[in-house]
Amino acid sequence: MTKLPAEAYAIIEGKHSDPFRYLGLHSEGGHSVVRAFIPEASDVEAIGEHGETAPLERIHDAGLFAGALPNGSKRYQLRARFGENVVDLDDPYRFPPVLGDFDLYLLGEGTHRRIYDKLGAHPMTLDGVDGVAFVVLAPNAKAVSVVGDFNFWNALRHPMRVRGVGYWELFVPHARAGDRYKFDVTGPDGRHLPLKSDPVAFAAEIRPSTASIVVDESRIPHPRAAPAGINALGAPISIYEVHLGSWRRKNGNEWLNYRDLAEQLPAYAKDMGFTHLEFLPVSEHPFDGSWGYQPTGLYAPTSRFGTPEDFSALVDACHREGLGVWLDWVPGHFPDDPHGLGYFDGTALYEHANPLQGRHLDWGTLIYNYGRTEVVNFLVSNALFWFDRYGVDGLRVDAVASMLYLDYSRPAGEWIPNRHGGRENLEAIEFLRRFNIELFGHFPEATTAAEESTAWPQVSQPVEYGGLGFGFKWNMGWMHDTLKYIGKDPVYRKHHHGDILFGLHYAFSENFILPLSHDEVVHGKRSILGRMPGDEWQRFANLRAYYSFMFGHPGKKLLFMGCEFGQEREWNHDQSLDWHLLGQQRHAGIQNLIRDLNRLYRNVPALHEMDCNQAGFEWVITHDSGNNIFAWLRKGFDAHARCLVVVNFSPNVYQNYRVRVPFAGKWKEALNSDSAHYGGSNVGNVGEVRTLEGSIPELSLTIPPLAAIFLVPES
Repeated sequence: MTKLPAEAYAIIEGKHSDPFRYLGLHSEGGHSVVRAFIPEASDVEAIGEHGETAPLERIHDAGLFAGALPNGSKRYQLRARFGENVVDLDDPYRFPPVLGDFDLYLLGEGTHRRIYDKLGAHPMTLDGVDGVAFVVLAPNAKAVSVVGDFNFWNALRHPMRVRGVGYWELFVPHARAGDRYKFDVTGPDGRHLPLKSDPVAFAAEIRPSTASIVVDESRIPHPRAAPAGINALGAPISIYEVHLGSWRRKNGNEWLNYRDLAEQLPAYAKDMGFTHLEFLPVSEHPFDGSWGYQPTGLYAPTSRFGTPEDFSALVDACHREGLGVWLDWVPGHFPDDPHGLGYFDGTALYEHANPLQGRHLDWGTLIYNYGRTEVVNFLVSNALFWFDRYGVDGLRVDAVASMLYLDYSRPAGEWIPNRHGGRENLEAIEFLRRFNIELFGHFPEATTAAEESTAWPQVSQPVEYGGLGFGFKWNMGWMHDTLKYIGKDPVYRKHHHGDILFGLHYAFSENFILPLSHDEVVHGKRSILGRMPGDEWQRFANLRAYYSFMFGHPGKKLLFMGCEFGQEREWNHDQSLDWHLLGQQRHAGIQNLIRDLNRLYRNVPALHEMDCNQAGFEWVITHDSGNNIFAWLRKGFDAHARCLVVVNFSPNVYQNYRVRVPFAGKWKEALNSDSAHYGGSNVGNVGEVRTLEGSIPELSLTIPPLAAIFLVPES
């Protein structure tokens, strides 16, 4: 054996950070030399451009070979013997770099908006050879290899080279779409980490397996576009929030796949009158019980329900039915599973090293380091990815409050102040602003929504005016106050009249969505129906009144699946909704009501055009706490576009109840939640009522018990 340089031993031991410097074709002393490291091979030959062969000498027993190319060829292949098998191979170390200089510049600067075009695994043809280009960020690693189906998961076969500020790359000839792979990372201390899944993988194995899967994105059809203007502030936005794994099931208790869902879910949501579907996180995640809120693969639609092509078909089916698609997105934290982002290169790369900054106490998860350029670029690019690749229409950002505050859910003394000594996470604020600027800049028809549970100002105001830049904000205060109110026996509601009134003091400070979400029907909170007081009839009447109040109230609407037919039990992610309840008249009545409320909300401009504008709302009755009565006017852009909403949260019927209105003449009773069609007692105004004679227009109404009525002026 020839005495070998240190670089050769670095290759043999899997510690070389730039194997191209030693392996492949080199000119040394006026001669061409080819070196190849193929551990399992007994013999290796070089094959020239015209088929000539020349044996390579085995210069180390570990499988290191070297020799001259035949006849000075510049292009070559390798022929390796493995026992009785002889295989022709393309040498990965003869191909040009994957990342260009401009890519490296943008990645280093943190302004590469489409890192998913470069990072991850991309099937391509280089120098006439089909294969897959792999790129991964690991700036503190000593060495990185890609392992997978294409190399028998041998970490010595395909060591990668590092470029720029820590991006490791390699083109692997003859790897292909469908191959499973991971990264073998040697940390800065020389120790091998658990095999890591690709942070920018486009698909992954189904849990509990965790390998990434090569995807040929060129074969994923792009969904058709949603209707124009579907996310506009003045548009009706009524969202059906869905957990894909438990909306419906088949064959006993088997998940519907994306294709099954595409056949059933959009048609159902359209029939129910919803304008949007919002999916709990679809990014890959290891634990079903997290509902997707602890993701390990932000760029991969979960394989639980099918392939990326299948997910694209689901989005397309929603758009075909005229529905917008929003995804819950989780840039606030991630789990510490060993195959995931945590300690990715042997250091705290994506997270903070200090657990006082880098770990959520509530969820046991890790917190992104928003002060790190590469991390912000990773997250912003991921947000753009879902719009670019899958044509979604909005992102609802989970747990924004946990991002904004350094002391979020932390005891005194167990958090680190910002540079000014305050509790605001300045880096997270800048990240959220950049996220919204980039998203709206590239996808003007898109929108974002924040689940933000504090009084942080201007969440849904433009960044240029000092806001965070979101399109909408969930109105958590409205949800808490009104659920507290409706859960009380009507006899006590007069003492809590302000729970209904208070929300209107700030209802137009943000572009609000009124959420009755998945969080309100789990963990002992009971279902929405389960919170209603009284006997069976009163419980359903209360629910009808509450839903009607919600649809008459300013703000966009969101209902979690099952709420639309009065699911009795709490939501369980391990089983289907209780669709059999629709065989009972009262549950079918709730479903009929939601369908009609959605249609009323969409068809009456006064109920949606000025949802986020103070000028679109006017109180009419606020002080009748003794009777639990509220009344207000909703207004549209047109001077005659008006809707009177009267809500009775008592079980009493009120006859000849006087309510002033802006116009004299006939007012049509557009919806009455006490209709027998919804399971009510059919008390009402026989479809219409005329104003009384006098200088001030007034209606004399019959107000049904535990019910709401909507009246619009006849044109």
